[in-house]
Amino acid sequence: MEETISLKDLMQVLRKRMMMITLIALAAMVVTAVISYFVITPVYESSTQILVNKASDDQSLYTANEVQTNVQLVNTYNVIIKSPAILDKVIKDLKLDMTTDELNEKLTISSEQNSQVFTLSVKDTDPYMAAKIANKIGDVFKRQIKSIMKVDNVTVISKAQVPQVPVQPKPLLNIAIALVVGLMVGVAVAFLLEYLDNTIKDEQDIENILELPVLGVIGQIDDQELASSHRSGKKTKRKVETIGA
Repeated sequence: MEETISLKDLMQVLRKRMMMITLIALAAMVVTAVISYFVITPVYESSTQILVNKASDDQSLYTANEVQTNVQLVNTYNVIIKSPAILDKVIKDLKLDMTTDELNEKLTISSEQNSQVFTLSVKDTDPYMAAKIANKIGDVFKRQIKSIMKVDNVTVISKAQVPQVPVQPKPLLNIAIALVVGLMVGVAVAFLLEYLDNTIKDEQDIENILELPVLGVIGQIDDQELASSHRSGKKTKRKVETIGA
């Protein structure tokens, strides 16, 4: 016969294992908090914004076609700014102890759709170095693009500032995720233990296994109750013997 589990049975399992589930969730939160605050090195991000603005001899002729041309140039500039032609000079000027690929991994280029402005972001464990690298890349790119593309249409509109708050890790978010994961793991372990537990604990288990009604139950008497009952019986017998005498 197919075994079915009701919602009531599920709730009983959760109530019975609630302490274990709570301890697992708390342990996950504590471990995550320790790792987030004391183990993981904070990473800071600093950003600078660069405008691509095609030069024109007559500003009155600055049309939608020129705007579209600048938007298309943004995609090209995103590739150029991460090329060795730019990054090698940044490494040399700042005397950075890293390769071009290592510096490239610290960079993130983003831009809004149909926008002439793109954002250059740099991540580093040192907030001052993150801002310094971002500003230096912007300056070198603005200077080098004149010889690379033979145009002067790049303007740094926003200098990178020293960040005060790290972007990684995010302890509160990590702890919240650890709580959810810990609860899920705790519930899974509770149901697993219940599934593996095939011992018979009460008459309800007997009915479920044998599918037969229970006619009677023999109660358990522990040693203390048995000893107390035995002493009480002896006292009664002595009283009876005294009365008989």
